[in-house]
Amino acid sequence: MKQSEAIRIHNEAVALAQKATQDHHEKQGEWGACGFAWVKIRPATQSFARQLKKAGVVNLASWNGGYDIWNPSGHPTQNISSKEAGAVAYARHLESNGVKCYAQSRLD
Repeated sequence: MKQSEAIRIHNEAVALAQKATQDHHEKQGEWGACGFAWVKIRPATQSFARQLKKAGVVNLASWNGGYDIWNPSGHPTQNISSKEAGAVAYARHLESNGVKCYAQSRLD
Protein backbone atom coordinates (compact mmCIF):
# COMPACT_ATOMS: atom_id res chain seq x y z
CA MET A 1 0.00 0.00 0.00
CA LYS A 2 1.27 3.45 -0.88
CA GLN A 3 1.52 6.13 1.79
CA SER A 4 -0.98 8.35 -0.05
CA GLU A 5 -3.55 5.54 -0.04
CA ALA A 6 -3.02 4.86 3.66
CA ILE A 7 -3.45 8.55 4.49
CA ARG A 8 -6.59 8.74 2.34
CA ILE A 9 -8.11 5.73 4.14
CA HIS A 10 -7.11 7.19 7.52
CA ASN A 11 -8.63 10.59 6.70
CA GLU A 12 -11.86 8.99 5.49
CA ALA A 13 -12.00 6.93 8.70
CA VAL A 14 -11.43 10.05 10.82
CA ALA A 15 -14.31 11.82 9.04
CA LEU A 16 -16.59 8.84 9.67
CA ALA A 17 -15.50 8.72 13.32
CA GLN A 18 -16.22 12.43 13.73
CA LYS A 19 -19.70 12.05 12.25
CA ALA A 20 -20.52 8.97 14.34
CA THR A 21 -19.30 10.60 17.56
CA GLN A 22 -21.10 13.87 16.85
CA ASP A 23 -24.36 12.12 15.94
CA HIS A 24 -24.21 9.99 19.09
CA HIS A 25 -23.27 12.99 21.26
CA GLU A 26 -26.19 15.04 19.91
CA LYS A 27 -28.59 12.25 20.93
CA GLN A 28 -26.91 11.20 24.19
CA GLY A 29 -25.35 14.45 25.40
CA GLU A 30 -22.64 14.55 28.02
CA TRP A 31 -24.58 12.25 30.36
CA GLY A 32 -23.23 8.78 30.89
CA ALA A 33 -20.08 7.05 31.98
CA CYS A 34 -16.70 8.68 31.37
CA GLY A 35 -14.04 6.80 29.50
CA PHE A 36 -11.70 6.38 26.59
CA ALA A 37 -11.93 4.72 23.18
CA TRP A 38 -9.31 3.90 20.59
CA VAL A 39 -8.57 1.63 17.65
CA LYS A 40 -5.87 -1.02 17.85
CA ILE A 41 -4.12 -1.66 14.52
CA ARG A 42 -2.32 -4.96 14.80
CA PRO A 43 0.05 -6.26 13.65
CA ALA A 44 2.21 -3.16 13.30
CA THR A 45 4.00 -4.85 10.40
CA GLN A 46 1.03 -4.65 8.01
CA SER A 47 1.49 -2.19 5.18
CA PHE A 48 -1.18 0.26 6.38
CA ALA A 49 0.42 0.51 9.83
CA ARG A 50 3.91 1.01 8.37
CA GLN A 51 2.64 3.81 6.14
CA LEU A 52 0.94 5.58 9.07
CA LYS A 53 4.24 5.36 10.95
CA LYS A 54 6.17 6.85 8.02
CA ALA A 55 3.61 9.67 7.75
CA GLY A 56 3.87 10.45 11.47
CA VAL A 57 0.24 9.58 12.25
CA VAL A 58 1.44 7.06 14.84
CA ASN A 59 4.73 7.17 16.69
CA LEU A 60 5.51 4.33 19.04
CA ALA A 61 4.13 0.84 19.07
CA SER A 62 1.71 0.11 21.88
CA TRP A 63 2.99 -1.74 24.96
CA ASN A 64 0.97 -4.79 23.88
CA GLY A 65 1.81 -4.61 20.18
CA GLY A 66 0.44 -2.78 17.20
CA TYR A 67 -0.46 0.89 17.05
CA ASP A 68 -3.25 2.68 18.91
CA ILE A 69 -5.26 5.53 17.42
CA TRP A 70 -6.68 7.22 20.51
CA ASN A 71 -10.04 8.98 20.19
CA PRO A 72 -10.03 8.88 16.38
CA SER A 73 -12.85 11.45 16.20
CA GLY A 74 -10.91 13.99 18.25
CA HIS A 75 -14.18 14.92 20.00
CA PRO A 76 -13.65 16.45 23.46
CA THR A 77 -16.54 14.61 25.14
CA GLN A 78 -15.90 12.40 28.14
CA ASN A 79 -18.91 10.20 27.33
CA ILE A 80 -17.51 6.74 26.63
CA SER A 81 -20.39 5.62 24.44
CA SER A 82 -19.95 8.62 22.13
CA LYS A 83 -16.21 7.93 21.87
CA GLU A 84 -16.92 4.23 21.24
CA ALA A 85 -19.23 5.15 18.36
CA GLY A 86 -16.37 7.02 16.71
CA ALA A 87 -13.83 4.27 17.33
CA VAL A 88 -16.16 1.63 15.87
CA ALA A 89 -16.81 3.75 12.77
CA TYR A 90 -13.06 4.28 12.29
CA ALA A 91 -12.29 0.57 12.71
CA ARG A 92 -15.07 -0.55 10.37
CA HIS A 93 -13.77 1.69 7.59
CA LEU A 94 -10.25 0.35 8.03
CA GLU A 95 -11.54 -3.23 8.07
CA SER A 96 -13.49 -2.61 4.86
CA ASN A 97 -10.14 -1.61 3.31
CA GLY A 98 -8.38 -4.79 4.42
CA VAL A 99 -6.72 -3.45 7.58
CA LYS A 100 -6.61 -5.73 10.64
CA CYS A 101 -7.84 -3.68 13.58
CA TYR A 102 -10.49 -3.44 16.28
CA ALA A 103 -12.07 -0.81 18.51
CA GLN A 104 -11.36 -0.83 22.25
CA SER A 105 -12.52 1.22 25.21
CA ARG A 106 -12.27 1.47 28.97
CA LEU A 107 -14.01 3.38 31.72
CA ASP A 108 -12.22 6.22 33.45
